Amino acid sequence: MAPTKVKTEEPELPPQKVHLLRDVVPPTDLDPIYSNYQTGVPIALDIGCSSFKIGLTNSPEPHNIFPSVAARYRDRKALKTLTLAGKDVYRDSLVRSSIKTPFDGPLVTNWDYMEVLLDYSLAHLGVVGDNGRLNNPLILTEPVGVPFSQRKNMYEILFEAYQAPKVTFGIDSLFSFYANSTSSTASGLVIGTGHESTHVIPVLHGKGILSQTKRIDFGGHQAEQFLGKLLSLKYPYFPSKLNAHHTSNLFRDFCYVSKDYQEEIDHILDMDKLEEADIIVQAPVEINVGTEKKKSEEELARQAAKRREQGKRLQEQAQQKRLEKLIQKQEEWDYYSKFREESEKLNKSELQARLETDGFDDLADFNKYMSGLEKSLKKAHDQDIGEGDNHEVDPASAWPLLDTPDDQLTEEQIKEKRKQRLHKANYDARERSKELKRQQEEEKAQYEREQQEWREKDLEDWCNVKRIHLAGLISKYKESIKLLESFKDRKSAAAQQRMKNIADLANDESGSTSAASRKRRRNANSTIDNDPNDTFGANDDDWAVYRDISNQKIEEELGETNQEILSLEEELLKFDPNFHHEDTFAASQTFDWRNSVLHKFIHGPRQNITIAMQAEGINPDEIDNHPEIIRKNHQIHVNVERIRVPEILFQPHIAGLDQAGISEISSDLLNRSFGSSFYEGGDSLNLIRDVFVTGGLAHLPNFTTRVTNDFTSFLPVGAPIRVRTARDPIGDSWRGMQKWASSEECENSYISKADYEEYGPEYIKEHGLGNVSLR
Repeated sequence: MAPTKVKTEEPELPPQKVHLLRDVVPPTDLDPIYSNYQTGVPIALDIGCSSFKIGLTNSPEPHNIFPSVAARYRDRKALKTLTLAGKDVYRDSLVRSSIKTPFDGPLVTNWDYMEVLLDYSLAHLGVVGDNGRLNNPLILTEPVGVPFSQRKNMYEILFEAYQAPKVTFGIDSLFSFYANSTSSTASGLVIGTGHESTHVIPVLHGKGILSQTKRIDFGGHQAEQFLGKLLSLKYPYFPSKLNAHHTSNLFRDFCYVSKDYQEEIDHILDMDKLEEADIIVQAPVEINVGTEKKKSEEELARQAAKRREQGKRLQEQAQQKRLEKLIQKQEEWDYYSKFREESEKLNKSELQARLETDGFDDLADFNKYMSGLEKSLKKAHDQDIGEGDNHEVDPASAWPLLDTPDDQLTEEQIKEKRKQRLHKANYDARERSKELKRQQEEEKAQYEREQQEWREKDLEDWCNVKRIHLAGLISKYKESIKLLESFKDRKSAAAQQRMKNIADLANDESGSTSAASRKRRRNANSTIDNDPNDTFGANDDDWAVYRDISNQKIEEELGETNQEILSLEEELLKFDPNFHHEDTFAASQTFDWRNSVLHKFIHGPRQNITIAMQAEGINPDEIDNHPEIIRKNHQIHVNVERIRVPEILFQPHIAGLDQAGISEISSDLLNRSFGSSFYEGGDSLNLIRDVFVTGGLAHLPNFTTRVTNDFTSFLPVGAPIRVRTARDPIGDSWRGMQKWASSEECENSYISKADYEEYGPEYIKEHGLGNVSLR
């Protein structure tokens, strides 16, 4: 007896937390307008690709922070074009479609929108001008290594449009480092993760060394876009479209920097790890359940009766049409059968004339028509079996005209006799079908009795024999599948034989002298078309070639074998206590989702509910409309992407960037550019004593831990490395500007309107927190 299979129960896992997919939230309040504006106080304006931060430097915090976007909207009722900026663009869904940013990458390309944002900033700061003049010095941020054209355009707006008295520029990440340092001469390695790019800037004695600054063309915006592309590839048929706000929120909420990426990526899809790493995000979906009014049992019964009556009426109409066609064909058969008997007495010329009179080309055409007519009559008789009247028929009195000769009947009675002959033939066919069905039922009942006696007598032997038979059928099924697959390989024996059959067919058409061809030529009178040279098909064996070419025979055998397997498995499931659903052939062909990397990657550490319901045999229509299925189809599983996207900062080749990552760049700076000077007073030692991380991506969990681990791997043993994050990685750039505004260095770095007019836009005053002149 087969060994008993012990089924282990799966541990019940707690339900996973489902997070809602967050979109942009329209602001409820208007941006405030500052009421304590003072003339002459420097205005600090942090111009970022993602947000603007503006405020007077006599305050420790910026007065206004808003996204750096603008939009134009045409009000058709008022016949006015409105220009909106900042948070106001999100208030109306119609305006959102026209949202634009003045930036293309880190550089400004739409200066009209930049002027709109500057107007918006100064207006909400409560700036009061003097004859169109701005009476406050300006401190602004700009990208590292800003092109001359960018500064030139900015000078033109500030000095010519706003009439600003004096302006100075700096780098946001250096301002953030300045805000988080206790000394103006501090040294350190600044890692600035911006919206469009990431920079590694060495700072020595309070001054950024821009000649050794390195850039990675990957920032927060690229990270969000990359996450969106990964999810689009992962869920190509996701019902909802993910926009930039969705991916931005997903990245900020769930992504983190891996402490050891290679180790974590190797095991993140292990069930125990995936249970913690997998995040389910639910997109909005409306599920209408129970909205339709439930019909009463009387209404359902009335509708069912109406459908039955309509079906019966349609059946009667179809049967009447078939009967009329059958009578017509039977009349033709009787006429041409009589003609065939008479044609034996006619000579060849008379026969040909008679055939042409009746519309036939020759005797072959007549034989072809009679063959088709015979098949059509046979098919009509077979189709009509079982569809006759259900009332009892007395064969002795039902068809009184059948035994009467035609010469004793009138023309109408002869027609009626033909109808009765058809009804009699249908009656006989039904009776034969009933008898055959009765015999089959008796044989089936006898087989069931024998099987039941066998099971009662020796269930173990019955199960063993059935399992052996099942194994043989499965082996046969697999061999057929293997044979079908072999046809795809043109070098296989099966494919070669198939090509040989095709070649033989072509050879027959071009004058083959094979035995089969000669036989078909000898049977030319049996051809089914009008070409006397084409005798293919006259012999029934000829058609087997097409079956060999199309694999139809194998596919039919495959279907029959599969049906036998299903029937046998049904018996074993019913009577064999050791045979379970997972022992079936279908279950063995399906994958185990716990061992499927793709399943865990897409569906997480739980079985896909669709597969589970299909395994239970639930109706596919019911599965498609099941509320839980609809809800699951609107879910995203974020797992591998949580660490893959931030890892690009350390391994840019993941996103196709031919650049070095943060750790590799820093290693090259410390060990080569600064000569591995890790002794006391050395530049490399001063840099690693304060590795400073700022910018939006500094909010990612484990960022400083990863930087510490990577730096430790290439630094000398015992090197005193210190990695820290800005107190506010996004807002400290403005606070650094506010702090620097009161310094002597800031006062000496302003470029006045007179300097601009005298020296031109290429004139620059260098300072430790800004760009330098390359001239």
